Amino acid sequence: MTSFLDLAPFVPREDALLEHRLLDLASELNREAAKLTGKLASETAETIRKHMAVINSYYSNLIEGNRTLPHEIREAQRGDFSHDPVARDYQLESVAHISAQNWIQEQNPELARVCSPEFLLALHERFYRDLPDSLRRMKTETGEEFLVEPGEFRKQPVAVGRHIPPAAEHIEQLVSQALEHYSSRLYAGDKRFIALACAHHRLLWIHPFLDGNGRVVRLWTDAVWRAAGLESIGVWCLSRGLARQSGHYKAKLARADFPRQGNQDGRGHLSETELALFVRFMLEAAKDQVAYIASLLDLGGMQKRIQSYVQARNEGRVPGAESGLKPEATQILFQAFIQGTLERSSALAMTGTSESRTSRRLIKQLKDDGLLSETSSRSPLKWEIPEHAEPYYFPQLAPGI
Repeated sequence: MTSFLDLAPFVPREDALLEHRLLDLASELNREAAKLTGKLASETAETIRKHMAVINSYYSNLIEGNRTLPHEIREAQRGDFSHDPVARDYQLESVAHISAQNWIQEQNPELARVCSPEFLLALHERFYRDLPDSLRRMKTETGEEFLVEPGEFRKQPVAVGRHIPPAAEHIEQLVSQALEHYSSRLYAGDKRFIALACAHHRLLWIHPFLDGNGRVVRLWTDAVWRAAGLESIGVWCLSRGLARQSGHYKAKLARADFPRQGNQDGRGHLSETELALFVRFMLEAAKDQVAYIASLLDLGGMQKRIQSYVQARNEGRVPGAESGLKPEATQILFQAFIQGTLERSSALAMTGTSESRTSRRLIKQLKDDGLLSETSSRSPLKWEIPEHAEPYYFPQLAPGI
């Protein structure tokens, strides 16, 4: 009979934490993520988070074999679906992932709620509820066909490669005990991020759902790290780091399934060494993505990229935005990026005069092109990231953009 003890070790022991520099890595990740938050006006951070939801969906689904590109996801968000039924299904899956992300963002749940079976089930339900039967139908290793039920733990035995997850009748208890343990006061400070990275693997080891485990647990990891105090999640994207090393990520997950390898490999049922190496991989992947986004948001670099975008517009090299922009657009867009919002009077003053028809025409053009937005005719102007500017603002963020 499967018991909670079969998940042991729950986290690596202190000597393993030191050997693999896990506490140092967790501390560095926490510090760098906080610094990234300090770089951004709240409005700019929110614009980036909204934009990155598509990127997170692209990379998390890519890990599972869905190669729908960001521009195809955005087309689906606008209701423009592919005529190919398989491609359309993948677009629907990507949009469902974004819907689940948005739900988490709106809920802004505290740690206790994220670490509850009810939240995990609700997250699975959010992801699957609008998917067609073609994406909910799956076959087990025995050849039996089942329909995935949104927000329900699996009721069937499954196999994941060489790993045989616990029997269905033990799932609810195992999930409940694991979440209660990993959110407990046993883990404080930066060690909590280590514990929750361990939980990422242990939940996948349990394999609570018939399908969708990887996507749901990656969404859950974003939510639980944020609830535990790790800052700027959503501005940077863990799934991008995992997808860029997808083979390594899957191998690390599989090796963390290994039973204990002798007396020097911890005291639990599973390998302590492999769990520590998996956590190290997760922390390094997250830290790499924080560094990548921080480098893109460096003020000097961003100013140059905005200038390059304006220049490309004037040379007719930006598909979807053929008309040119006056040079003053660079300063207006850059100041909107720094401040998050920009008063109209300030934007007009940057053109050299607050009264000329030409100046007002430029502001209107920036709004019409999606580079600035407004909530009313009197509201401040907000910095935005339209699709045609993305390759210039955030080069190499994702392919096909």
